[in-house]
Amino acid sequence: MSGRERILGRVRRALADVAPDDRPYEEAVPRDYLREHGRRTVEETVELLAENLADYRAVVHRGTEDRLPALIGRLLAERGSREVLVPAGLPPAWTAAADAVRIDDRAADTPQRLDRVDSVVTGCAVAVAETGTIVLDGSPDQGRRRISLVPDHHICVVRVPDQVVSSVPQALERLDPARPLTWISGPSATSDIELDRVEGVHGPRTLEVILLG
Repeated sequence: MSGRERILGRVRRALADVAPDDRPYEEAVPRDYLREHGRRTVEETVELLAENLADYRAVVHRGTEDRLPALIGRLLAERGSREVLVPAGLPPAWTAAADAVRIDDRAADTPQRLDRVDSVVTGCAVAVAETGTIVLDGSPDQGRRRISLVPDHHICVVRVPDQVVSSVPQALERLDPARPLTWISGPSATSDIELDRVEGVHGPRTLEVILLG
């Protein structure tokens, strides 16, 4: 007997006394949870997003469309970035004021090559105010998942209020589950059994979020 057969056998024995239920999954599992916690105006929702992003140690900036290139250029200069990685669909104007060399994401790039890039700039699919989370879905202005995980510095642009929702259920309604979704709540961080926090283990050490509105 294989390991697979042993595991399935245990599952069958555990379910032996469970009555069959032919109802669709959507009916069998109640979905009566709150869609959002409290009622907020658009402005209050955006402020909550900014507050929770900062609570997760992301650096939050406010910007307008006409000043966005200068803001991104300044953030890259302050970081000392010599190269900035960009997805194929990122608007060229966003990095037009940057002194850093623009590196286009290519399938041929190795992890070692991506690790030498100083910064990456992306858009996002949606941002969740209640959890301080930004979600990337691999759209043209966000690129492959790896480009937001390997470089040590990530600048993410969130369009306000179009891409901001209050809660996770509202975010899920906007997302395609078949796409490669990356959920980001602050810079990469982990802690060992002694609660020593280490940043940058499985993603960028520094996350800067520009709320563009």
